[in-house]
Amino acid sequence: MATCFRLRSCLALHLPRTPPSRVLRLRAGYPVARIRGYARGPAGLSSALLRTDGFVGGSWLSAAATFPVHDPASGAELGLVADCGVPEARAAVRAAYEAFCSWRGVSAKERSSLLRKWYDLMIQNKDDLAKIITAESGKPLKEAQGEILYSANFLEWFSEEARRVYGDIIYTPAKEKRALVLKQPLGVAAVITPWNFPSAMITRKVGAALAAGCTVVVKPAEDTPFSALALAALADQAGIPPGVYNVIPCSQKKAKEVGEALCTDPLVSKISFTGSTATGKVLLHHAANSVKRVSMELGGHAPFIVFDSANVDQAVAGAMASKFRNSGQTCVCSNRFLVQRGIHDSFVKKFAEAMKTNLHVGNGFEERTTQGPLINEKAVEKVEKHVSDAISKGATVVTGGKRHQVGKNFFEPTLLSNVTRDMLCSQEETFGPVAPVIKFDTEEEAVAIANVADVGLAGYFYSQDPAQIWRVAERLEVGMVGVNEGLISSVECPFGGVKQSGLGREGSKYGIDEYLELKYVCFGGL
Repeated sequence: MATCFRLRSCLALHLPRTPPSRVLRLRAGYPVARIRGYARGPAGLSSALLRTDGFVGGSWLSAAATFPVHDPASGAELGLVADCGVPEARAAVRAAYEAFCSWRGVSAKERSSLLRKWYDLMIQNKDDLAKIITAESGKPLKEAQGEILYSANFLEWFSEEARRVYGDIIYTPAKEKRALVLKQPLGVAAVITPWNFPSAMITRKVGAALAAGCTVVVKPAEDTPFSALALAALADQAGIPPGVYNVIPCSQKKAKEVGEALCTDPLVSKISFTGSTATGKVLLHHAANSVKRVSMELGGHAPFIVFDSANVDQAVAGAMASKFRNSGQTCVCSNRFLVQRGIHDSFVKKFAEAMKTNLHVGNGFEERTTQGPLINEKAVEKVEKHVSDAISKGATVVTGGKRHQVGKNFFEPTLLSNVTRDMLCSQEETFGPVAPVIKFDTEEEAVAIANVADVGLAGYFYSQDPAQIWRVAERLEVGMVGVNEGLISSVECPFGGVKQSGLGREGSKYGIDEYLELKYVCFGGL
C-alpha cells in the first residue's frame, strides 16, 4: 500500500486537481477526443448503453486506437472499442486518486444512497443490460437476465453494508488510556474482471469498494467490455461523482502492459482480480514490489461427488445446474464427477437422459437455447483437446463429444464415462460443456481424488448420511461447499477459494473488509 504517500498527498501537499478541460490530455502528449462514442451493434441493443469509449474522470474518452468486439455466436462485429494503453491507465488512476481525496469523506449514508440509485437504474434497464451480455458473451438470454439481477443485488447489498462499517473501543490496563480501532478505506482499487460474468464480477468488487469509501479503475476483459461501459453510463446517471468509477477497456495485445501499469502504480492501493491462476500469479508478482493489498479469485477444478446414499434424481438435477450453466464456463462449474460404484450406472444413465432432454444448443437470443457458444475458438480447441485425450486413454463418449453444427464456437454437451485420473479432464479445468465421470469405491478415495488438485474454489457432493455429510464437508479442501445443492452463489455469502484458487472473499458481510484497513489509535491523558 502507498498509505503514507497517499495521506501526505491528500492532506498535506494538496496536489492541484486537474482542470476538467485538461483531464482528457494524457501524459504521453497526445490529446484524447472528448466525444461520446456509441456502437451500432445488432438490432435490439440499447444505443444509449452500448458505449465504445473509455470512461475516466466522469467523461467519455476515445483512444488513439480501437479494437473489435465480436458476437461469439455469429462472429458479427458488435463495435470498435477504445483500446486504452498505459497512458490512459495512468490517467484513470490519477482521476480515481483525486476523487478518493473527497470520496473518502462522503458520509456512509450518502454513499449508500448513491449505490442504491445505481441499483435502481440497473433494475430499470435490466432487459437492455441482459441483451448486451448475451451479445458480447453468447450467454443465453435467460441466464443473462439472471446475471443482471445477481449483479444489481451486489450494489443493493453493499449500499446497506456501507452503513455497517464499525470500529472498536478497547479498554487497556492503564486507567488513563483508551484504545480505538478505526476502519478506513484503502484508496484507489484496480479491478480486473473476466468475460464469463461481465457485469456481476464488476459490481461484486466495485460495490464493496465504493461502500468502503474507495474509488476504482476497472479493466474489463477484452471480449466483453460493453457491460462495464454500460455500468459506467448508469453510474453517471446515478450521480456517482466523477473519478469514483472509471473504465479502461483494452485489447488482448495491451492487456499485459495495462495490468502491469495498474499493479505497479504508486497511487493504487488495492488490486482485485478474477481470472486464471497463471495470470493471478503474474499480477501478484507486480503488486508485491509495492506490497499492495490484493484479492484474487482464481481458477477452480470443482469435484462433484455422488455417494451411494444419495438421491440420484436430486444429484442429476444438481449436476445439470452446476455443470452446464453458461455452457460450463464458470469458475465454480463442476469439472470432475466422482460417482460411487453402487450408484454409478444409474447416475450416468439418468444424467445422459437429462442432458439429451433439457439441453438445447443455439444462439443465446433464441428462446429455446440453454447452451450458447464458447467465448472463442481457443476455448473450443481446449475442450476438443480434453475430449480427444480422454478418448485416446480409454474413456467412453456417452453423449456429445464434438463441435456442434450450429457454428464454429459451439460444442455439444458431452458426457464421458470410464474416465481415469491420468486424463487431462481430470487434471485441468476444462471450462466447457464436458462432464467426465470417475468411478470410486470408498469415501476416503473420493476425498483424496477431490483434494489432489492444487486449487480449491468450490466442491459439491450428494449424500443422505448425516455423519458423512459433516465429515466430507469439513475435509474437502475448497472455499465453498454445496451439500445436496448445485447452485451456491449468493450475494449474502462469502465467495472465494483456498490453495491456488485465490486470496480473500467477495460478497457477504466480509466482502467490504477487503477494501478497509484497520487503524489503532491510543488515546492517553484521560
